[in-house]
Amino acid sequence: MKRLSILFALLASPALAASGPFFSLQNSNFVVLVAFIAFVALLVYVKVPSRLTGMLDARAAVIKSELDEARSLREEAKTILATYERRQKEVQEQAERIVAQARDEALSAAEQAKADLKASIARRLAAATEQIASAEAGAIRQVREQAVSVAVAAAGDVLAKQMTADAASASIDAAIAQVEARLH
Repeated sequence: MKRLSILFALLASPALAASGPFFSLQNSNFVVLVAFIAFVALLVYVKVPSRLTGMLDARAAVIKSELDEARSLREEAKTILATYERRQKEVQEQAERIVAQARDEALSAAEQAKADLKASIARRLAAATEQIASAEAGAIRQVREQAVSVAVAAAGDVLAKQMTADAASASIDAAIAQVEARLH
């Protein structure tokens, strides 16, 4: 069907529809054909096809150089991306090391704080024990002094009740002699 429609189209061409001989200047179809052939010959003579192919080749070269540049830019972008990914990985690892180091330092500081607290508690406990011992010794000394003063007062009362004037005078003379013997 398609072939048949193409055949009819060729048979109904304007060249066949013209009146008179085909190779005559009176036939407009022949004149158009000659003008077309002359135009194509002029284009070939002026080297338009070679210029067109040259322009197309130049355009193809530009496109090829642009593609090569795009490839090189792509490769450069890939290397830059790989560099940044590597740097990011290094920074991530460094951050993890810093966090681990900080964690270790915090644990160490906590252990040191515990040890310092235990030492402080031990010092305070020792100081409290010393204060208690000192207070106890002071209290014992005070009790002894009180006991001595009570004993002296009691002895003084007893001696005063038992002492006569001659015995008091003899006791004073003996005390003076004792003091004199110790001083010389």
